[in-house]
Amino acid sequence: MLLKLNRMKDQKGFTLIELMIVIAIIGILAAIAIPQFSAYRKRSYNASAQADLRNAATAQEAYYVDEETYTSDVDALVGTYGLYTSEKVHFYSVSGDVNSYTMRAYHSSGDKTYSIKGPGGSVSAQ
Repeated sequence: MLLKLNRMKDQKGFTLIELMIVIAIIGILAAIAIPQFSAYRKRSYNASAQADLRNAATAQEAYYVDEETYTSDVDALVGTYGLYTSEKVHFYSVSGDVNSYTMRAYHSSGDKTYSIKGPGGSVSAQ
């Protein structure tokens, strides 16, 4: 029995203070990382809307080749003309005629709206 107690006395471990310091450091790192992660996610949502808008512009050009006019209906571009939108990306204020088109898109979890005027326009943030 005494031999068992002597063995337990020689065991080393972490003190309560050391464990509390480690937990505090982890908490500080988490407090820094979580907002950064949120910002990364928001940027990826915005990039998704921007990419879908560029793809829609390409689909508009393909539509124009076949129909000799631009469309005001985004659904007409889906599938046949190569437009496949990302989940939660919404198009609005889409207009098209014989000479030009205008489209706007946003991601419901993003914080920016993007627009493009064509033909040959570039995507701009609003």
